[in-house]
Amino acid sequence: MTRTFVSAATIIGIAAGSLAGGTFNAAASEAPTKPATSTQGASVLAVNNLGLTVARAKNWQCFLTRSGFEPWEHNGLLGTDSWKAAQRLFNAQGFHGGTRLVVDGVVGPRTIKALQRFLNHFGFGLAVDGIVGDRTTAAFWEFNGVPVTDPRCV
Repeated sequence: MTRTFVSAATIIGIAAGSLAGGTFNAAASEAPTKPATSTQGASVLAVNNLGLTVARAKNWQCFLTRSGFEPWEHNGLLGTDSWKAAQRLFNAQGFHGGTRLVVDGVVGPRTIKALQRFLNHFGFGLAVDGIVGDRTTAAFWEFNGVPVTDPRCV
């Protein structure tokens, strides 16, 4: 009998607590949430086109191929293999900033700095800060604007 009474009291207590909590939650207002944003743009995503369309990303992949750094993909999606090819190019041509990049396909701040140095070699005048801002994406867009008709890239 005592066991039944304790069980019933427990159930009533839980129910009352749930009701009280439900009433409280309904009365409380939630603070508006903002989506997380970043101006940096560096990522570990499977594909990171840094603002390029598929056609312009294909041009980058073809540029890498013509430069001797095969990305093994010419689909306009800059995945890990494309970024590994870019990292090999940046290392070979000295755009790494004194310390060779790890060739891992991750588009982090050091890879972005190397890309900025690379683009500056072609006269874009970017700040080498490792941040993918408007000027960096615009320069990358412009650099990859020339259509490529290389049969290896079709």
